[in-house]
Amino acid sequence: MFVQRSDENPILVPDSSHAWESQAAFNGCPVRKNKALYLLYRAVSDTHFHSAANTHLRVSTIGSAVSTDGIHFRKRRQLVTTDKEWERFGCEDPRVTKFDGTYYIFYTALSRYPFEADGIKVAVALSKNLEKIDEKHLVTPFNAKAMALFPRKIRGRIWALLTVHTDKPPSSVCLASFKNEKDIWSEAYWQSWYRQRDLYALPLQRSPVDHVECGAPPVETPYGWLVIHSYIRNYFAGNKLFGVEAVLLDFENPMNIIGRTDAPLLVPQEEYEKYGEVPNIIFPSGALLEKGKVHIYYGAADTTCAVASVNLKDLISVMLPREQRHSPFVRYEKNPIISPLRKHSWESRATFNPSAIYEKGKTHILYRAMSDDNTSSIGYASSKDGLQIVERSPKPVFSPTADFEQKRVPNGFSGCEDPRLTKIGGKIYMCYTAYNGTQPPRIALTSISSADFIRKRWHWKKPIIISPPNIDDKDACIFPEKVKGKYLIFHRLSNTIDYALVNDLEFKKGRWLEEHNWISPRPGMWDGEKVGAAAAPIRTKYGWVMFYHGVSQEDKKYRVGALLLSLKNPLQVIARSYFPLFEPEAEYEKVGQFSNVVFPCGAVMRRDTIYLYYGGGDSVVGVATIKLPDLIRELRGNRAS
Repeated sequence: MFVQRSDENPILVPDSSHAWESQAAFNGCPVRKNKALYLLYRAVSDTHFHSAANTHLRVSTIGSAVSTDGIHFRKRRQLVTTDKEWERFGCEDPRVTKFDGTYYIFYTALSRYPFEADGIKVAVALSKNLEKIDEKHLVTPFNAKAMALFPRKIRGRIWALLTVHTDKPPSSVCLASFKNEKDIWSEAYWQSWYRQRDLYALPLQRSPVDHVECGAPPVETPYGWLVIHSYIRNYFAGNKLFGVEAVLLDFENPMNIIGRTDAPLLVPQEEYEKYGEVPNIIFPSGALLEKGKVHIYYGAADTTCAVASVNLKDLISVMLPREQRHSPFVRYEKNPIISPLRKHSWESRATFNPSAIYEKGKTHILYRAMSDDNTSSIGYASSKDGLQIVERSPKPVFSPTADFEQKRVPNGFSGCEDPRLTKIGGKIYMCYTAYNGTQPPRIALTSISSADFIRKRWHWKKPIIISPPNIDDKDACIFPEKVKGKYLIFHRLSNTIDYALVNDLEFKKGRWLEEHNWISPRPGMWDGEKVGAAAAPIRTKYGWVMFYHGVSQEDKKYRVGALLLSLKNPLQVIARSYFPLFEPEAEYEKVGQFSNVVFPCGAVMRRDTIYLYYGGGDSVVGVATIKLPDLIRELRGNRAS
């Protein structure tokens, strides 16, 4: 991912020597004061008897810490305490903005216990120096949270963001503007505003089951107002996914959205994000723009403060409106290039999921062919230009012969599926999925000499099973070069791309592929459910290019992305595509045996063009091309963490 967490995370943790922050210190918001960086954060106390509640409570107040580098903080002290009636049960989640020489600290004020929506409102504390609070005001007369001020006037008015009805859903992220600072806490102003609040709501919610809240105070950038916010998928449907997203607002009219993310920049992944007072939560609370980088401060598991950074230009590039994004791949206009043939019973139902290899001036394609009784075998075709098929075998070049791929259920799926080719030395190796219809699919391996392959003498070595028994394992390919004297094999044992390093490719009895998790799905993104290797990586001067397929948790579509791997260590990921590079759009990809699928198993580079061979809708073979420089440009903005 191109957003990189600090290696120093968490940067602020609870301090047991301070009773007021002994349980949690999170949701920090940074602000500059001269050369120092102040972090205001929510601090949670020990459990103690609270006389107004007449029970034992843990109470939130707002702490302050100081840093010179934004990572290491000292001088921790309590800044905002519960000294007003309307905040006596807690002060939570500060957002601080310096405006006209004054620091405006907005926070959530809790006035009732047991906690209820009408007792959860926005308050503000004003300070000239961040050493003491000069005045406080209750801001909203209704349920709201997460308010933050823009750092300068827009069209002569003071502007703010806030989240209305956070505890009386549905909530909405809204804008408010004021003639002067006293309007900010004017009940009359807010009563009038509230009656028309729908006019000021930003349309950030993509689904009615999702929940959106303001995160960091707006940051002024050369492109517009950048707002880092919280986006919680499936908030009202179970299986919540807390994510960090961003929206870009127009300088002169913040109601106008210029761009936005449509997938999370961060989700809970690290231990400090997955375990704590409230597990599996990350919540953005502050942001700084310095030297071209956006530093996102966030709360982790409602326990600690953390920070992650992203290049501003890279972030802006992924916020373009969807209609302005174009797939860098170009489909061949005469796709599909291979379709089922009724006259050939072995490929009468479907021809798809092709592998490819370039040898002796031709692209050789091996594809999965399916008969009417759902038996899969491997067919052959070739192309001189990589696009037009000039030769196609009338018979399968590899058929199911071993017991592990023989049909056990009449008319059930069985056979040899989804071949992937790799040439090493004078041999061409083929990994494929072997399936008999009753046991889980497993990875099989065979090989053929390059000379026999070119002459179409299909003298394949007897296939062997290389994956463990009783476990579904697919999507295997062999890396084209040895790595530290060993063969590197990619495969998919669960929903991740795994790898194994082996001394040889003999796999004598009792030896199976190991499972080392490598590339994982990214929850909330286009590849959030599962990922699998597409084809053997291609060596370029920029690094190894490896394509993969990804499946979305939401729409279940199969799309294609890419990894850029280090030439020195191919297990080191330099970059990973943030957006899919290729997705189902053509009719033959959207409709088929399995709809909305593009599934590549082959990739060939000829000069500076990569030809990607894929199955469309689990029914036909297509090809799409991309110029290598275009692909590298696409990937370079998405450096991996």
